[in-house]
This record gives sequence, C-alpha cells and structure tokens, in this order.
Amino acid sequence: MKRRTLLPALLTPWLAQAQGSKPATWIVPFPAGGGTDAFARPLTAQLTKQMGRQVIIDNKGGAGGTVGASIAAKLPADGSNFFMGAVHHAIAPAMYPKLDYRLEDDFTPVALLASVPQVVVVNPTQVPVADLKGLLAALRAKPGKLNYGSAGNGTSHHLAGELFKLQTKTFITHIPYRGSGPALQDLIAGQVDLMFDGLGSSATHIKSGRIKALAVAGSKRAVGFPDVPTAAEAGVPGYEVSTWYGLWAPKGTAKEAIAAMQAELRKAFATDEIRNIWHGLGAETPNLYGDAFGQFVSGEVKRWAEVVKRSGAKLD
Repeated sequence: MKRRTLLPALLTPWLAQAQGSKPATWIVPFPAGGGTDAFARPLTAQLTKQMGRQVIIDNKGGAGGTVGASIAAKLPADGSNFFMGAVHHAIAPAMYPKLDYRLEDDFTPVALLASVPQVVVVNPTQVPVADLKGLLAALRAKPGKLNYGSAGNGTSHHLAGELFKLQTKTFITHIPYRGSGPALQDLIAGQVDLMFDGLGSSATHIKSGRIKALAVAGSKRAVGFPDVPTAAEAGVPGYEVSTWYGLWAPKGTAKEAIAAMQAELRKAFATDEIRNIWHGLGAETPNLYGDAFGQFVSGEVKRWAEVVKRSGAKLD
C-alpha cells in the first residue's frame, strides 16, 4: 500500500530525472498557424512551466500530416519524444495505402488533448451569403465555381468537404494545402472561397470578422460560439464531423515516461488558463487516456474508412 501511495509522486518527475535537462520534443505534423498548433502551443507552454523542463514543438508538415507521423514513428523511444496527431491520422490509412508507418502499431497512445466540431466558414467578400441555405443556393446555381481549401489530401477538412458534397448533392472544387494554417490564410485573402475547418483554428478569425461561420458540424452548438447554428439547424441534418487532437509516444517508450506525461496533462487541464483557452477555441476539456484513447482511435480508423468508401474521396 505504501508503494502505491508514493507512485504518483514518483512518476511526475520521472522524465526530468531520467533525461536531465534535455528538452521534450513534440512533433506537430502541420505547419505553424493551424488547428494543431492552436492547441499545441499553449499546452506545451503550460507543461514547460509545470515540469521545469522545456517542451519544444517541431513542425513537420506535408502529405496530410503523414510526413510528420512517419518521422515521429522512427524517433528514439527514450521518453523525450512525442507525436501530436489528429483525426487526420485516423483517416490516412484509408487514403494513403502505402504509408511507411502504422498509427496503431508504431505508437503508444498517451491521451486525447482536445475535440472540436468542424465549422463551415466562408470568405464573406467572395461568398456574400447570410447562412448555410444561401451557400447551398450559390453552389447549386453554379456547380464547381466555388472551391474549398483543406489542410491536405486525406485530412478531416478534405473528408468533411467530400461528405458535405455527398449529403447536399453539390459540387465544390477541392484545393489541398500543406496544413490548415496556409489554407486559412488564403481563405482570408480570398484565394479560396470556403473551408470545412476545425473550429480551433478558425475561432479567432471568426471573432475578428475575417471569415464568416455558417454552421458547426456537431450535434449541439459549440462552446463559446452560441450564435453559430448546427448544420442540422441550418438545413443539413446528419452532417456531423469533429476534429480531435491526440498525443502518442513512439512504440517502446517506457510506461513510466507515458504515465508521467499523463500526470502532467491532467494537471494542465485542471488549470483555469488551459480551460479558458480551450473554451475560447470551442473545445471540450478531454478525459481520455492510454488504452481508452487507443480504443477511441481504433473506432475512428474504422469510421473514416467507411466515409472514404462512401464518398469516393481520392487524392487530388
């Protein structure tokens, strides 16, 4: 009993003791400025403050997040390397048949970090519509004229767009980018017309008025955005897509290192600072760790494989 009582206290400083002052590295497989970054930066800053050990973000974008995942899968499993992936990585096996890594075999699940609904957003100058019904009317009036940007082939942005087209029987040209950050910048600049983005990356631009939110693809209105209707309320029932972000470690990472990171994450999520940031980004504070998170990911892999099959989505 005594050893059991001491275990949490021993786990928390495990990484720092084992690695000395060596920084921890989180591979983020998208360019800076996207949805993954919006959650990664405040969270790693909080962890750095808590742990007394720097947690560094290393952005490795490309191929819908699969380039960074491939790099992360090959890193030493020494307790200092972690991979912050997203729903895109549950989609990738169905879109990229020749991946040189397997999400469920080459990584150990650590925790779900955030979950936010997708949001249909438009450039209000390029697409001057008042609501989702107005967008549908514009799409049907001139099929193929409007385009949508995504974070890349096989990402949730891409699949959310294809699913929307399937359910509404419309056609929108897909323009893939190397991350949601670059796609958002072009949406704001008017180079693309609309996006099916994760609310986390669009939130600040919606609030500033640079882009207009027409609907969230969730079963309920998003935290922090009570005035944005759900897709069902706006006229597209059954259209539900969420973007979630998770943390993994390379396979073989010591259980103590994973447990220590989980303990630090629990502490971070309990702070008002992180709770307020997540709320402002329309995200729920998660509570899914280890094997439970792994089971969730397995379910998502199966779900998105079916969506890819039904929509006929392909790499452009």
